[in-house]
Amino acid sequence: MSAIADNNTLPTESKAPRMGLAWQIAIGLAVGILVGFLLNKYPSVREAAIAGYLQPAGDLFIKLIKMIVVPIVFTSMVVGIAGVGDGKSLGRIGLKTLIYFEVITTIAIVIGLVFGNVFQPGAGTDIAQLGAVDISKFQSAGSQTAASHSFMQMVLAIVPDNILASMARGDLLPVIFFSVLFGLGLQSVSPDLRQPVLATLRGISDSMFKVTNIVMRYAPIGVAALIATTVANFGFGSLFPLLKLVAVTYAALALFAVVVLGITARLFGFSIFALLRIIKDELVIAFSTCSSATVLPQLMKKMEDYGSPKAITTFVVPTGYTFNLDGASIYLGIGTLFVAQLYGIHLGLQEQIVLTLTMVITSKGAAGVPGFMFVILLATLASAGLPLEGLAFIAGIDRIMDMGRTALNVIGNALAPLVIAKWEGQYDAAKGRAYLASLEQNR
Repeated sequence: MSAIADNNTLPTESKAPRMGLAWQIAIGLAVGILVGFLLNKYPSVREAAIAGYLQPAGDLFIKLIKMIVVPIVFTSMVVGIAGVGDGKSLGRIGLKTLIYFEVITTIAIVIGLVFGNVFQPGAGTDIAQLGAVDISKFQSAGSQTAASHSFMQMVLAIVPDNILASMARGDLLPVIFFSVLFGLGLQSVSPDLRQPVLATLRGISDSMFKVTNIVMRYAPIGVAALIATTVANFGFGSLFPLLKLVAVTYAALALFAVVVLGITARLFGFSIFALLRIIKDELVIAFSTCSSATVLPQLMKKMEDYGSPKAITTFVVPTGYTFNLDGASIYLGIGTLFVAQLYGIHLGLQEQIVLTLTMVITSKGAAGVPGFMFVILLATLASAGLPLEGLAFIAGIDRIMDMGRTALNVIGNALAPLVIAKWEGQYDAAKGRAYLASLEQNR
Protein backbone atom coordinates (compact mmCIF):
# COMPACT_ATOMS: atom_id res chain seq x y z
CA MET A 1 0.00 0.00 0.00
CA SER A 2 2.85 2.41 0.81
CA ALA A 3 4.39 1.74 -2.60
CA ILE A 4 1.10 2.58 -4.25
CA ALA A 5 0.81 5.73 -2.18
CA ASP A 6 4.36 6.74 -3.14
CA ASN A 7 3.59 6.15 -6.80
CA ASN A 8 0.43 8.24 -6.50
CA THR A 9 2.22 11.19 -4.94
CA LEU A 10 5.25 11.14 -7.24
CA PRO A 11 3.66 12.96 -10.23
CA THR A 12 2.39 15.73 -7.95
CA GLU A 13 5.84 16.31 -6.49
CA SER A 14 7.57 16.45 -9.88
CA LYS A 15 4.90 18.57 -11.59
CA ALA A 16 6.29 21.86 -12.86
CA PRO A 17 4.50 25.09 -11.85
CA ARG A 18 2.10 26.31 -14.50
CA MET A 19 2.70 29.68 -16.16
CA GLY A 20 0.02 32.24 -15.23
CA LEU A 21 -2.40 33.63 -17.78
CA ALA A 22 -0.92 37.14 -17.54
CA TRP A 23 2.52 35.84 -18.55
CA GLN A 24 1.04 33.75 -21.37
CA ILE A 25 -0.79 36.80 -22.72
CA ALA A 26 2.29 39.00 -22.35
CA ILE A 27 4.31 36.49 -24.37
CA GLY A 28 1.55 36.34 -26.96
CA LEU A 29 1.55 40.14 -27.12
CA ALA A 30 5.32 40.25 -27.68
CA VAL A 31 5.20 37.52 -30.33
CA GLY A 32 2.31 39.28 -32.08
CA ILE A 33 4.19 42.60 -32.21
CA LEU A 34 7.26 40.87 -33.64
CA VAL A 35 5.24 39.00 -36.29
CA GLY A 36 3.36 42.17 -37.21
CA PHE A 37 6.59 44.16 -37.53
CA LEU A 38 8.09 41.54 -39.85
CA LEU A 39 4.94 41.40 -41.98
CA ASN A 40 4.90 45.19 -42.24
CA LYS A 41 8.39 45.03 -43.71
CA TYR A 42 7.38 42.37 -46.26
CA PRO A 43 4.14 43.53 -47.90
CA SER A 44 4.30 40.72 -50.47
CA VAL A 45 3.16 38.19 -47.86
CA ARG A 46 1.34 40.57 -45.51
CA GLU A 47 -2.14 40.49 -47.05
CA ALA A 48 -2.22 36.71 -47.42
CA ALA A 49 -1.00 36.19 -43.84
CA ILE A 50 -3.54 38.63 -42.39
CA ALA A 51 -6.54 37.47 -44.42
CA GLY A 52 -5.73 33.77 -44.24
CA TYR A 53 -4.47 33.34 -40.69
CA LEU A 54 -4.13 36.33 -38.35
CA GLN A 55 -7.49 38.07 -38.74
CA PRO A 56 -9.51 34.82 -38.54
CA ALA A 57 -7.53 33.70 -35.48
CA GLY A 58 -8.19 37.04 -33.77
CA ASP A 59 -11.85 37.15 -34.79
CA LEU A 60 -12.28 33.64 -33.37
CA PHE A 61 -11.29 34.87 -29.92
CA ILE A 62 -13.69 37.82 -30.08
CA LYS A 63 -16.54 35.55 -31.22
CA LEU A 64 -15.85 33.03 -28.46
CA ILE A 65 -16.13 35.76 -25.84
CA LYS A 66 -19.25 37.33 -27.36
CA MET A 67 -20.80 33.88 -27.38
CA ILE A 68 -20.79 33.74 -23.58
CA VAL A 69 -21.43 37.37 -22.61
CA VAL A 70 -25.23 37.48 -23.01
CA PRO A 71 -25.93 34.17 -21.18
CA ILE A 72 -23.72 35.26 -18.28
CA VAL A 73 -25.26 38.74 -18.02
CA PHE A 74 -28.83 37.45 -18.17
CA THR A 75 -28.49 34.53 -15.76
CA SER A 76 -26.23 36.35 -13.27
CA MET A 77 -28.44 39.42 -13.15
CA VAL A 78 -31.67 37.46 -12.70
CA VAL A 79 -30.11 35.33 -9.94
CA GLY A 80 -28.73 38.44 -8.23
CA ILE A 81 -32.05 40.31 -8.30
CA ALA A 82 -34.49 37.47 -7.63
CA GLY A 83 -32.28 35.67 -5.14
CA VAL A 84 -30.88 38.60 -3.16
CA GLY A 85 -32.36 42.00 -3.94
CA ASP A 86 -35.78 43.64 -3.92
CA GLY A 87 -37.48 46.29 -6.01
CA LYS A 88 -36.84 49.18 -3.60
CA SER A 89 -33.13 48.45 -3.09
CA LEU A 90 -32.66 47.83 -6.82
CA GLY A 91 -34.17 51.23 -7.63
CA ARG A 92 -31.85 52.89 -5.12
CA ILE A 93 -28.81 51.04 -6.53
CA GLY A 94 -29.83 51.96 -10.08
CA LEU A 95 -30.16 55.65 -9.22
CA LYS A 96 -26.81 55.75 -7.44
CA THR A 97 -25.17 53.90 -10.33
CA LEU A 98 -26.46 56.36 -12.94
CA ILE A 99 -25.46 59.37 -10.80
CA TYR A 100 -21.97 57.96 -10.33
CA PHE A 101 -21.59 57.18 -14.04
CA GLU A 102 -22.75 60.66 -15.10
CA VAL A 103 -20.38 62.41 -12.69
CA ILE A 104 -17.36 60.31 -13.69
CA THR A 105 -17.94 60.48 -17.46
CA THR A 106 -18.58 64.24 -17.32
CA ILE A 107 -15.26 64.67 -15.50
CA ALA A 108 -13.64 62.53 -18.21
CA ILE A 109 -15.07 64.73 -20.99
CA VAL A 110 -13.89 67.90 -19.21
CA ILE A 111 -10.39 66.44 -18.76
CA GLY A 112 -10.28 65.60 -22.46
CA LEU A 113 -11.21 69.17 -23.33
CA VAL A 114 -8.64 70.56 -20.86
CA PHE A 115 -5.85 68.43 -22.37
CA GLY A 116 -6.96 69.42 -25.86
CA ASN A 117 -6.86 73.13 -24.97
CA VAL A 118 -3.58 73.04 -23.06
CA PHE A 119 -1.52 70.82 -25.38
CA GLN A 120 -3.37 71.58 -28.65
CA PRO A 121 -2.52 68.33 -30.49
CA GLY A 122 -3.89 69.61 -33.82
CA ALA A 123 -2.23 73.02 -33.82
CA GLY A 124 0.58 73.43 -36.36
CA THR A 125 -0.05 70.03 -37.96
CA ASP A 126 0.48 70.01 -41.73
CA ILE A 127 -2.54 68.30 -43.28
CA ALA A 128 -0.46 67.48 -46.37
CA GLN A 129 1.73 65.18 -44.27
CA LEU A 130 -1.21 63.16 -42.98
CA GLY A 131 -2.55 60.04 -44.67
CA ALA A 132 -6.32 60.03 -45.08
CA VAL A 133 -8.49 56.94 -44.65
CA ASP A 134 -11.95 56.44 -46.12
CA ILE A 135 -14.56 57.02 -43.38
CA SER A 136 -17.65 57.13 -45.61
CA LYS A 137 -18.98 53.93 -44.03
CA PHE A 138 -19.23 55.73 -40.68
CA GLN A 139 -20.71 59.02 -41.93
CA SER A 140 -24.29 57.81 -42.42
CA ALA A 141 -24.25 56.12 -39.01
CA GLY A 142 -22.81 59.30 -37.50
CA SER A 143 -25.54 61.49 -38.94
CA GLN A 144 -28.20 59.04 -37.70
CA THR A 145 -26.63 59.03 -34.24
CA ALA A 146 -26.60 62.82 -34.13
CA ALA A 147 -30.28 62.90 -35.06
CA SER A 148 -31.45 60.11 -32.74
CA HIS A 149 -29.55 60.67 -29.48
CA SER A 150 -32.28 62.53 -27.63
CA PHE A 151 -33.27 61.43 -24.14
CA MET A 152 -36.50 59.77 -25.26
CA GLN A 153 -34.72 57.98 -28.11
CA MET A 154 -32.30 56.56 -25.54
CA VAL A 155 -35.23 55.34 -23.43
CA LEU A 156 -36.84 53.70 -26.45
CA ALA A 157 -33.54 51.99 -27.32
CA ILE A 158 -33.40 50.43 -23.85
CA VAL A 159 -36.78 48.68 -24.15
CA PRO A 160 -36.60 45.67 -26.51
CA ASP A 161 -39.45 44.83 -28.86
CA ASN A 162 -38.02 41.30 -29.15
CA ILE A 163 -35.70 40.16 -26.38
CA LEU A 164 -34.48 37.14 -28.32
CA ALA A 165 -33.45 39.41 -31.21
CA SER A 166 -31.64 41.72 -28.78
CA MET A 167 -29.83 38.74 -27.28
CA ALA A 168 -28.86 37.53 -30.75
CA ARG A 169 -27.41 40.97 -31.59
CA GLY A 170 -25.61 41.18 -28.25
CA ASP A 171 -27.35 44.45 -27.27
CA LEU A 172 -26.61 44.61 -23.56
CA LEU A 173 -28.92 47.48 -22.56
CA PRO A 174 -32.16 45.74 -23.65
CA VAL A 175 -30.88 42.50 -22.11
CA ILE A 176 -30.20 44.28 -18.82
CA PHE A 177 -33.65 45.91 -18.86
CA PHE A 178 -35.39 42.59 -19.49
CA SER A 179 -33.23 40.81 -16.88
CA VAL A 180 -34.20 43.37 -14.23
CA LEU A 181 -37.93 42.99 -14.99
CA PHE A 182 -37.68 39.20 -15.15
CA GLY A 183 -35.76 39.10 -11.86
CA LEU A 184 -38.36 41.28 -10.13
CA GLY A 185 -41.18 39.19 -11.58
CA LEU A 186 -39.51 35.96 -10.49
CA GLN A 187 -38.99 37.39 -7.04
CA SER A 188 -42.73 38.01 -6.64
CA VAL A 189 -43.88 34.43 -7.38
CA SER A 190 -44.23 31.76 -4.70
CA PRO A 191 -41.03 30.08 -3.44
CA ASP A 192 -42.00 26.66 -4.80
CA LEU A 193 -42.07 28.16 -8.31
CA ARG A 194 -39.14 30.56 -7.83
CA GLN A 195 -36.54 28.20 -6.39
CA PRO A 196 -36.39 25.68 -9.30
CA VAL A 197 -35.99 28.52 -11.82
CA LEU A 198 -33.30 30.14 -9.66
CA ALA A 199 -31.46 26.84 -9.30
CA THR A 200 -31.52 26.32 -13.07
CA LEU A 201 -30.30 29.84 -13.82
CA ARG A 202 -27.62 29.61 -11.13
CA GLY A 203 -26.43 26.35 -12.66
CA ILE A 204 -26.30 27.95 -16.12
CA SER A 205 -24.43 30.96 -14.75
CA ASP A 206 -21.83 28.84 -12.95
CA SER A 207 -21.42 26.64 -16.03
CA MET A 208 -20.89 29.68 -18.27
CA PHE A 209 -18.13 30.91 -15.98
CA LYS A 210 -16.48 27.49 -16.39
CA VAL A 211 -16.85 27.91 -20.15
CA THR A 212 -15.15 31.30 -19.81
CA ASN A 213 -12.16 29.62 -18.17
CA ILE A 214 -11.94 27.22 -21.10
CA VAL A 215 -12.19 30.03 -23.67
CA MET A 216 -9.48 32.04 -21.90
CA ARG A 217 -6.95 29.30 -22.65
CA TYR A 218 -7.11 30.53 -26.25
CA ALA A 219 -6.53 34.16 -25.17
CA PRO A 220 -2.72 34.25 -25.78
CA ILE A 221 -3.20 33.07 -29.39
CA GLY A 222 -6.09 35.46 -30.02
CA VAL A 223 -4.18 38.38 -28.52
CA ALA A 224 -1.08 37.59 -30.60
CA ALA A 225 -3.14 37.44 -33.80
CA LEU A 226 -5.00 40.70 -33.14
CA ILE A 227 -1.94 42.75 -32.22
CA ALA A 228 0.02 41.27 -35.15
CA THR A 229 -2.75 42.40 -37.51
CA THR A 230 -2.65 45.94 -36.11
CA VAL A 231 1.14 46.30 -36.32
CA ALA A 232 1.30 44.66 -39.77
CA ASN A 233 -1.32 47.03 -41.20
CA PHE A 234 -0.09 50.30 -39.76
CA GLY A 235 3.46 49.72 -38.60
CA PHE A 236 5.09 52.35 -36.43
CA GLY A 237 5.79 54.84 -39.19
CA SER A 238 2.15 55.95 -39.34
CA LEU A 239 2.45 57.21 -35.74
CA PHE A 240 5.07 59.88 -36.36
CA PRO A 241 2.95 62.63 -38.00
CA LEU A 242 0.32 62.19 -35.27
CA LEU A 243 2.63 61.36 -32.37
CA LYS A 244 1.50 64.45 -30.45
CA LEU A 245 -2.14 63.35 -30.61
CA VAL A 246 -1.25 59.85 -29.41
CA ALA A 247 0.94 61.23 -26.59
CA VAL A 248 -1.72 63.71 -25.40
CA THR A 249 -4.41 61.00 -25.47
CA TYR A 250 -2.37 58.51 -23.44
CA ALA A 251 -1.27 61.21 -20.97
CA ALA A 252 -4.92 62.13 -20.36
CA LEU A 253 -5.91 58.46 -19.97
CA ALA A 254 -3.08 57.82 -17.49
CA LEU A 255 -3.86 60.94 -15.45
CA PHE A 256 -7.54 60.04 -15.25
CA ALA A 257 -6.77 56.47 -14.14
CA VAL A 258 -4.26 57.44 -11.46
CA VAL A 259 -5.69 60.75 -10.21
CA VAL A 260 -9.47 60.77 -10.80
CA LEU A 261 -10.15 57.05 -10.35
CA GLY A 262 -7.37 56.86 -7.76
CA ILE A 263 -8.94 59.59 -5.62
CA THR A 264 -12.40 58.08 -6.10
CA ALA A 265 -11.11 54.69 -4.98
CA ARG A 266 -9.38 56.22 -1.95
CA LEU A 267 -12.54 58.11 -0.91
CA PHE A 268 -14.38 54.78 -0.76
CA GLY A 269 -11.55 52.93 1.00
CA PHE A 270 -9.88 51.20 -1.97
CA SER A 271 -6.49 51.37 -3.65
CA ILE A 272 -6.44 51.86 -7.41
CA PHE A 273 -3.11 50.04 -7.59
CA ALA A 274 -4.49 47.01 -5.75
CA LEU A 275 -7.38 47.02 -8.23
CA LEU A 276 -4.94 47.16 -11.16
CA ARG A 277 -3.11 44.11 -9.76
CA ILE A 278 -6.38 42.21 -9.53
CA ILE A 279 -7.45 42.92 -13.12
CA LYS A 280 -4.02 42.88 -14.80
CA ASP A 281 -4.95 39.90 -17.00
CA GLU A 282 -8.14 41.62 -18.16
CA LEU A 283 -6.29 44.87 -18.88
CA VAL A 284 -3.80 43.12 -21.16
CA ILE A 285 -6.59 41.35 -23.03
CA ALA A 286 -8.72 44.50 -23.40
CA PHE A 287 -5.69 46.57 -24.44
CA SER A 288 -4.64 44.18 -27.17
CA THR A 289 -8.12 43.31 -28.48
CA CYS A 290 -9.64 46.83 -28.23
CA SER A 291 -12.77 45.16 -26.87
CA SER A 292 -13.95 45.50 -23.27
CA ALA A 293 -16.60 42.83 -23.93
CA THR A 294 -13.83 40.22 -24.03
CA VAL A 295 -13.28 40.61 -20.28
CA LEU A 296 -16.82 41.23 -18.98
CA PRO A 297 -17.36 37.74 -17.50
CA GLN A 298 -13.98 37.65 -15.75
CA LEU A 299 -14.42 41.22 -14.49
CA MET A 300 -17.78 40.39 -12.90
CA LYS A 301 -16.35 37.28 -11.27
CA LYS A 302 -13.29 39.07 -9.86
CA MET A 303 -15.26 42.01 -8.44
CA GLU A 304 -17.62 39.56 -6.77
CA ASP A 305 -14.62 37.68 -5.33
CA TYR A 306 -13.22 41.04 -4.17
CA GLY A 307 -16.27 41.67 -1.96
CA SER A 308 -18.92 43.31 -4.15
CA PRO A 309 -22.30 41.54 -3.75
CA LYS A 310 -23.56 39.56 -6.73
CA ALA A 311 -26.74 41.65 -7.01
CA ILE A 312 -24.69 44.86 -7.36
CA THR A 313 -21.90 43.46 -9.54
CA THR A 314 -24.23 41.85 -12.06
CA PHE A 315 -26.15 45.11 -12.47
CA VAL A 316 -23.40 47.74 -12.35
CA VAL A 317 -20.71 46.14 -14.55
CA PRO A 318 -22.89 45.38 -17.63
CA THR A 319 -24.62 48.77 -17.32
CA GLY A 320 -21.24 50.46 -17.22
CA TYR A 321 -20.38 49.02 -20.62
CA THR A 322 -22.81 51.55 -22.09
CA PHE A 323 -22.98 54.37 -19.52
CA ASN A 324 -19.45 54.44 -18.08
CA LEU A 325 -17.03 54.69 -21.01
CA ASP A 326 -14.31 56.80 -19.38
CA GLY A 327 -11.70 56.30 -22.10
CA ALA A 328 -14.16 57.10 -24.87
CA SER A 329 -15.37 60.21 -23.01
CA ILE A 330 -11.83 61.57 -22.69
CA TYR A 331 -11.11 60.96 -26.35
CA LEU A 332 -14.31 62.72 -27.40
CA GLY A 333 -12.95 65.98 -26.01
CA ILE A 334 -9.43 65.54 -27.37
CA GLY A 335 -10.58 64.30 -30.80
CA THR A 336 -13.09 67.12 -31.27
CA LEU A 337 -10.55 69.82 -30.42
CA PHE A 338 -7.92 68.11 -32.59
CA VAL A 339 -10.16 68.42 -35.66
CA ALA A 340 -11.01 72.04 -34.81
CA GLN A 341 -7.33 72.93 -34.37
CA LEU A 342 -6.40 71.04 -37.54
CA TYR A 343 -8.58 73.42 -39.56
CA GLY A 344 -7.78 76.50 -37.50
CA ILE A 345 -11.29 76.76 -36.00
CA HIS A 346 -11.45 78.41 -32.58
CA LEU A 347 -13.97 77.06 -30.08
CA GLY A 348 -14.69 79.43 -27.22
CA LEU A 349 -15.82 78.63 -23.69
CA GLN A 350 -19.50 78.82 -24.58
CA GLU A 351 -19.07 76.45 -27.54
CA GLN A 352 -17.13 73.98 -25.39
CA ILE A 353 -19.80 74.01 -22.67
CA VAL A 354 -22.37 73.14 -25.32
CA LEU A 355 -19.97 70.46 -26.62
CA THR A 356 -19.71 68.95 -23.13
CA LEU A 357 -23.49 68.68 -22.84
CA THR A 358 -23.65 67.17 -26.33
CA MET A 359 -20.96 64.60 -25.52
CA VAL A 360 -22.77 63.52 -22.34
CA ILE A 361 -25.61 62.38 -24.62
CA THR A 362 -23.69 61.10 -27.66
CA SER A 363 -21.33 58.99 -25.55
CA LYS A 364 -24.19 56.80 -24.32
CA GLY A 365 -25.79 53.83 -25.98
CA ALA A 366 -23.47 53.38 -28.98
CA ALA A 367 -21.00 50.85 -27.57
CA GLY A 368 -22.55 47.96 -29.49
CA VAL A 369 -22.10 49.68 -32.87
CA PRO A 370 -19.05 48.54 -34.93
CA GLY A 371 -16.55 51.41 -34.92
CA PHE A 372 -18.74 53.12 -32.31
CA MET A 373 -16.04 55.61 -31.31
CA PHE A 374 -15.97 57.00 -34.82
CA VAL A 375 -19.76 57.04 -34.95
CA ILE A 376 -20.17 59.11 -31.79
CA LEU A 377 -17.22 61.37 -32.66
CA LEU A 378 -18.73 62.01 -36.08
CA ALA A 379 -22.06 62.78 -34.40
CA THR A 380 -20.32 65.21 -32.05
CA LEU A 381 -18.48 66.95 -34.90
CA ALA A 382 -21.69 67.22 -36.90
CA SER A 383 -23.54 68.81 -33.96
CA ALA A 384 -20.70 71.36 -33.57
CA GLY A 385 -20.53 72.13 -37.30
CA LEU A 386 -16.91 70.95 -37.58
CA PRO A 387 -15.46 69.33 -40.75
CA LEU A 388 -16.11 65.58 -40.67
CA GLU A 389 -13.23 65.03 -43.09
CA GLY A 390 -10.80 65.73 -40.25
CA LEU A 391 -11.40 62.27 -38.83
CA ALA A 392 -10.08 60.70 -42.02
CA PHE A 393 -6.59 61.80 -41.02
CA ILE A 394 -6.62 59.98 -37.68
CA ALA A 395 -8.61 56.90 -38.70
CA GLY A 396 -5.42 54.99 -39.56
CA ILE A 397 -4.00 55.25 -36.03
CA ASP A 398 -7.31 55.15 -34.17
CA ARG A 399 -6.74 51.53 -33.13
CA ILE A 400 -3.51 52.54 -31.37
CA MET A 401 -5.48 55.01 -29.24
CA ASP A 402 -8.44 52.63 -28.94
CA MET A 403 -6.21 50.21 -27.05
CA GLY A 404 -5.67 52.76 -24.27
CA ARG A 405 -9.30 53.90 -24.29
CA THR A 406 -10.55 50.34 -23.88
CA ALA A 407 -8.17 49.60 -21.01
CA LEU A 408 -9.38 52.70 -19.14
CA ASN A 409 -13.00 51.70 -19.73
CA VAL A 410 -12.23 48.37 -18.04
CA ILE A 411 -10.58 50.06 -15.03
CA GLY A 412 -13.58 52.36 -14.60
CA ASN A 413 -16.06 49.49 -14.80
CA ALA A 414 -14.06 47.43 -12.32
CA LEU A 415 -14.08 50.24 -9.76
CA ALA A 416 -17.78 51.09 -10.20
CA PRO A 417 -19.34 48.05 -8.43
CA LEU A 418 -16.95 48.47 -5.51
CA VAL A 419 -17.95 52.13 -5.13
CA ILE A 420 -21.68 51.36 -5.31
CA ALA A 421 -21.31 48.42 -2.90
CA LYS A 422 -19.49 50.63 -0.38
CA TRP A 423 -22.02 53.44 -0.92
CA GLU A 424 -24.82 50.96 -0.19
CA GLY A 425 -23.03 49.60 2.87
CA GLN A 426 -22.96 46.11 1.34
CA TYR A 427 -19.26 45.71 0.61
CA ASP A 428 -17.75 42.58 2.23
CA ALA A 429 -14.42 43.92 3.49
CA ALA A 430 -13.33 40.60 5.01
CA LYS A 431 -13.92 38.80 1.71
CA GLY A 432 -11.98 41.53 -0.11
CA ARG A 433 -9.00 41.26 2.24
CA ALA A 434 -8.99 37.48 1.93
CA TYR A 435 -9.05 37.71 -1.85
CA LEU A 436 -6.13 40.15 -1.92
CA ALA A 437 -4.19 37.92 0.47
CA SER A 438 -4.77 34.88 -1.75
CA LEU A 439 -3.48 36.82 -4.77
CA GLU A 440 -0.34 37.80 -2.87
CA GLN A 441 0.29 34.16 -1.93
CA ASN A 442 -0.07 33.03 -5.55
CA ARG A 443 2.32 35.62 -6.98
